[in-house]
Amino acid sequence: MNTLIKRFTRRCKIGLIPLVAVMGFLCPPFAFADGTAAAGKKIAYLAPGFDIPFWRTVSKAITETVKSEGGTVTSYDSHNDAATQLKNAQDAISQGVAGIIFSPTDSSTAPSVLAAAARAKVPVVIADIGTNSGEYVSFVVSDNENGAYETGKKLAQELKAKGWTGGGYGICTISLARQIGQWRTEGFRRAMREAGVKEVALNQMQRYTADETFRFVQDMMTAHPDMHAVIIEIDQPVIGAARAIRVAHKEDQVALAGFDGLPEFVDMLRNGTLVAAGMQQPYMMGQKSVEALIANWNGNPPPKKIVLPMTIVTKDNVQQLLPTLQKMTFPSAN
Repeated sequence: MNTLIKRFTRRCKIGLIPLVAVMGFLCPPFAFADGTAAAGKKIAYLAPGFDIPFWRTVSKAITETVKSEGGTVTSYDSHNDAATQLKNAQDAISQGVAGIIFSPTDSSTAPSVLAAAARAKVPVVIADIGTNSGEYVSFVVSDNENGAYETGKKLAQELKAKGWTGGGYGICTISLARQIGQWRTEGFRRAMREAGVKEVALNQMQRYTADETFRFVQDMMTAHPDMHAVIIEIDQPVIGAARAIRVAHKEDQVALAGFDGLPEFVDMLRNGTLVAAGMQQPYMMGQKSVEALIANWNGNPPPKKIVLPMTIVTKDNVQQLLPTLQKMTFPSAN
């Protein structure tokens, strides 16, 4: 039995550190045939933009997993541009790839890539983001809505403890044209509604940079001086939000919650700069995407949707979780 099968079986047995109940996760009910179907095959990975650490980690996992099975990977950066994304797909197809792992720029831009792959009879596994339509083998995605909901609950607990529930919160979302953006936003909103904390500001990110979010959060705090919480839906922009709060000297007035994970988050959680972060496992996402593609090649169709667990990290559990985070969330920092 090859190394990929062994890793898959072992993960299904040990599961994930269950610090928060994330509904609906089961190890995918498919198995690989003996031998490796990836040997000698070329695979393409299409990423929205490698300026975001999350996508670099997904790419790292895909490359290392495919290489261990005797295949090769070419990764393409779409620079968050739909036209570049389609050209990357066309280039990959012309190179004779046997499969594509695809993280779209937006759910609305994914169908054109899926159509091109379908015409060429190239199987596609979607890793995160999602699509509005089109043919694909499997969709590998984190439990975004429940992860955001549980993270929002931790933030709400902090606000209640400080007596800050009356000031409202601001949120910086990822693109709401992405299915995962809709899910994350609804999860956070649900937690805040239940806590009786109103939404006073929303900005939708376009560049996903720390500088962009720094300006968004500055504007929020200026327009809503009584605002006591900020929620950021992706990794690097959390750094920009923390900087805006610090520059405004509001560290003792505004609580910050984030999504995804960076090595910098560890100290931010320890010192209270960050109340909670709902962390995905991008390395696992890359692994599972390759596994789904191999299962399809072996004639064992994987589930149409594979939901991965989230880990809700706070100052109380960050040290305990650190080894897992360094393996699955930000392995590039090791």
